Amino acid sequence: MLPGNPRAQPISLRYGSAVLLRLSTLFLRTLRDDPADAEVPSHKLLVRAGYVRRVGPGVYTWLPLGLVVLRNVERVVREEMAAIGGQEVHFPALIPREVFEASGRWTDYGDALFRLADRKGADYLLGPTHEELFTLLVKGEYSSYKDFPLILFQVQTKYRDEQRPRAGILRGREFVMKDSYSFDVSDEGLVAAYRAHRDAYERIFTRLGFDYRIVFAVSGAMGGSASEEFLAPAPSGEDTFVQCSACDYAANTEAVEIAVPTPDEVTHPAAKVLDTPNTPTIETLVERLNALGLGETFTGADTLKNVVLKTRQPGSDAWELLVVGVPGDREVDLARLAGQLEPVEVAQADATDLAGEPRLVRGYIGPQVLRELGVRYLVDPLVTEGSAWVTGANELDRHAAFVVRGRDFEADGEIGAVEIRDGDRCARCGGSLTIARGIELGHVFQLGRKYAEVFGLQALGPDGKPATITMGSYGVGITRAVAALAEQTHDDKGLCWPRVVAPADVHVVATGRDEAPFEAAEDIVASLVADGVRVLFDDRRGVSPGVKFADAELLGVPTTLIVGRGLATGVVELRDRRSGERRDIPVDDAASVITALVR
Repeated sequence: MLPGNPRAQPISLRYGSAVLLRLSTLFLRTLRDDPADAEVPSHKLLVRAGYVRRVGPGVYTWLPLGLVVLRNVERVVREEMAAIGGQEVHFPALIPREVFEASGRWTDYGDALFRLADRKGADYLLGPTHEELFTLLVKGEYSSYKDFPLILFQVQTKYRDEQRPRAGILRGREFVMKDSYSFDVSDEGLVAAYRAHRDAYERIFTRLGFDYRIVFAVSGAMGGSASEEFLAPAPSGEDTFVQCSACDYAANTEAVEIAVPTPDEVTHPAAKVLDTPNTPTIETLVERLNALGLGETFTGADTLKNVVLKTRQPGSDAWELLVVGVPGDREVDLARLAGQLEPVEVAQADATDLAGEPRLVRGYIGPQVLRELGVRYLVDPLVTEGSAWVTGANELDRHAAFVVRGRDFEADGEIGAVEIRDGDRCARCGGSLTIARGIELGHVFQLGRKYAEVFGLQALGPDGKPATITMGSYGVGITRAVAALAEQTHDDKGLCWPRVVAPADVHVVATGRDEAPFEAAEDIVASLVADGVRVLFDDRRGVSPGVKFADAELLGVPTTLIVGRGLATGVVELRDRRSGERRDIPVDDAASVITALVR
């Protein structure tokens, strides 16, 4: 201890790589009650434990302990990026409009961009991603095939104008990401860089202590071909994914492929129009069909539901009708559709949208006339070629039976549209699929030449001819990783950090009314720090043991050492935060036992 005013004691002392944080002077106030706006455990606990504080919707301040955890996540990410040859750069968050206009994303991003103008009226944005700037940087520096392959990355604050920021730092408007980009002359080089990043991400999330899944994904507005997400299963996750019980297949619901029926090779009767008054729903239609005596029993799965949507291209004010066909016993998953159609906007059509097409009779719409009307028609893959359906006859109170795809109507394409169910069959092996929720930790894309072509990123090959560079894009949500770890590892007492990201290796708690426990704790702490152990030291006087123990559990450091009543018999108590295991150890051995445990 330094002499003089106890408030003048240093908040932290650094010995090599070890840090001592004293709770008596640490800028920290824990809370006993959950914040009123908190919905998920990570939000509640990170605020209660004094790791973050809300500034505004989706905007948070990181307090000292929270910042230590954030930096520890960054350190692991940086180490693994360096291990695959990544070189770190740093771009500005403020980007001129013309850069995003050149790629089309000034429009494509829509309302998600934070846009602003300088005093001269020039338009800027706060960067949500930096593909354009990475591409332009490499174009300005490199021009020969000998300069490649190349991997650049940055750890940077990103900005997205989320419509409904929620769940604390899980979905904010300002957040820290690691984004890296690979640059290769050949497609084979891109595949190798993609694999290197994928392997690095597995090491990152394993080191950080995550339970995670790698799932197939769609590229969306990013563009490109191959795309995979790393998801942390958690009830609070916003991503829905499926996993097969019989093989290793996993995919988010936007990219999932489910087994489809074997194409129907039988010859179906000619299409037949039926009088079906007052049957605008699948349920009423099935009831009517089974009362008509058509020689078979019908269910909702025998009907073809045609859902009218509308789409709008980025930057356009005009909506176009889109009809999607799915089996009548399935619902359309609008979010799944939107993910595959992005950046095109998609919404449910209403009566106003249908007013211009009188032949589209709500409740009785069939695909037979859609091509004639010039309305785009997509079907879910469950609507196989040659399959027969009962569907609308495009007349009020009338349906048509035995309407066959490929004979009576054609689709303009297929799109995964149905809402996935538990028990759907895996397209790979036929096993049963189960649905789970997860938090997106990272995403890897093979971008290809999209941005290189836009900005003219080329290199002269060995034959002296220019070749367009192919790129990969790879992101890790740093702030989201902190929240996701809290979601996966917390218990009913508080946070429970993996040691690699915890704000300290050990939380030393001194309790008692006299000085002996505090003096003994000081000696143990000095030895620990000298051995390179990171210590959070509760040296507060006048605070009850119950409050100190509750704070230790809330803050979530993986190991706690209690220096108190046991001193009378020469022992201190060692607690494991995750398992709850407690044991007494000799006070003289405390530092060496903890050092061995940490290492």
